[in-house]
Amino acid sequence: MIVYQATKTTFLDDNDNRNIEDVINAAYVQKTGRYASDAEFKSWAASLREMSRVLRDPQIPDDIGVGIEFGIPQTAKRIDFILSGEDDTGTPHVVIVELKQWSTSKLSDKDGLIVANRGGRSETEGPHPSYQAWSYAALLNGFNEAVYESGTGLRPCAYLHNYRDDGIIRDARYTPYLDKAPVFLKGEEELKLLRDFIKKHVKKGDKGELLYKIENGRIRPSKMLADSLGKMLKGNQEFILIDDQKVVYETCLARAEQASETRKQVVIVKGGPGTGKSVVAVNLLVALTKRGQVTKYVSKNAAPRAVYAKKLAGQVRRVEVSNMFSGSGGFHEATPNTFDTLVVDEAHRLNAKSGLYGNLGENQVMELIRSAKCTIFFVDDDQIVTLADIGHTKELIHWANAAGADITMLELSSQFRCNGSDGYVAWLDNWLGIRETANTDFDRESFDFRIVDSPVELHDLIREKNKINNKSRVVAGYCWDWKSKKDPNAYDIEIPEFGYRAQWNLSVDGSLWITADKSVEQVGCIHTCQGLELDYVGVIIGPDGTPPIP
Repeated sequence: MIVYQATKTTFLDDNDNRNIEDVINAAYVQKTGRYASDAEFKSWAASLREMSRVLRDPQIPDDIGVGIEFGIPQTAKRIDFILSGEDDTGTPHVVIVELKQWSTSKLSDKDGLIVANRGGRSETEGPHPSYQAWSYAALLNGFNEAVYESGTGLRPCAYLHNYRDDGIIRDARYTPYLDKAPVFLKGEEELKLLRDFIKKHVKKGDKGELLYKIENGRIRPSKMLADSLGKMLKGNQEFILIDDQKVVYETCLARAEQASETRKQVVIVKGGPGTGKSVVAVNLLVALTKRGQVTKYVSKNAAPRAVYAKKLAGQVRRVEVSNMFSGSGGFHEATPNTFDTLVVDEAHRLNAKSGLYGNLGENQVMELIRSAKCTIFFVDDDQIVTLADIGHTKELIHWANAAGADITMLELSSQFRCNGSDGYVAWLDNWLGIRETANTDFDRESFDFRIVDSPVELHDLIREKNKINNKSRVVAGYCWDWKSKKDPNAYDIEIPEFGYRAQWNLSVDGSLWITADKSVEQVGCIHTCQGLELDYVGVIIGPDGTPPIP
């Protein structure tokens, strides 16, 4: 989605004869169905007038494409300003401009991060503008088929039109990202440099045709974490962490380095579904292991661990997989500070007791903190499933305080599922009564969302989607007994009024149900697939309130 799309000529005309911020705001309402915040509106007024100054150069073609607020596929992120055209050879090029109204900043000792006043808030640590522009370009190249297949040159940069060079924003520690995406500042000489950057890469106009192709191009499937794990362990950078993901990742690495037996560190990362908790967690596992730390990825749910182990078979020795991934129930026997860092995913699913009969240990949260110098918990309090799940934020804080640990609270907020639709998740929360939001609907064209009356029709739809790449499944809540556990011929989920019946996945494929070839015919438990990924999911909403599966 591009909120505003025009040529240079039309963009300058809208600046001269209309309030450009009003034009963008009207387009934003039309495209998204909601109003922009006051901060966004003021940002458009200031920054877009500066961009009109930049483009008032006769050597910049009048018919280059201009896009404003370009939504990056599969994410909730938007590129501020984008220009399209061709270079001397006719190769399509896009210039990406990250706009900032900063006037000052402070250095951070974390890679790619800088301290600044962001969006009117107090000073916070976040991505350097060059890192941000580069990461957005990388995402666009990774997700958009039109960009990827055409060989379009992506040239990111940042423009801080209120910022005079103070040696901080261009400090040597940011050189790797400044080289990828130069930053331009306040002043006539800087204005000339930005114009030269644009003219170097966009010498011919294309009347915005490339922007049209990009906006309407096919979306490339996002990388699956389990599929990418082997390459990550070999040193490949499979995922570009952006914005709050980058902040969380670098902060966790810093806390892990600071931790000691006498100064424990506990990091609590709150994030809703689809915000990238598992991606950040596994990236941390890889990075900490490479740094020589004794670390493990911990989850109560066995399914992610089983899938990771299968994907790594033949690439990593079984004993190494066992050393990297662990359930949450074995730490009652660990001596204090056995591990440098434990990365605990889906921490809200932790229990008090361990063991098959719930008769071992005292409290899994306490035992995890005791076992490591640094413990990183990824948690979503809204995804607690049963009364036995005790890993909510207050419980984590309680045991961190009891251990005398330093506590760092972080949050992941941007949506990376459902085509990056934050509005969809907000609507769902509102509709289900999880929290009240202003989202009474969502952009129904962003992704394939359907409500069907018949489970037969639902399962048929998923079977058809599954033919593409075996990444579609049907799930349901704990609403039917597990009859097939004792009788392999019995059906568990029976809805006779529709002639529908199916078995739970546990009988045959167990934790590997989400990857097994024929398991599309079964139904998975919606609670045991937390932390795993699919392209299409069909959800059977049953008579909740009945006793859970034994």
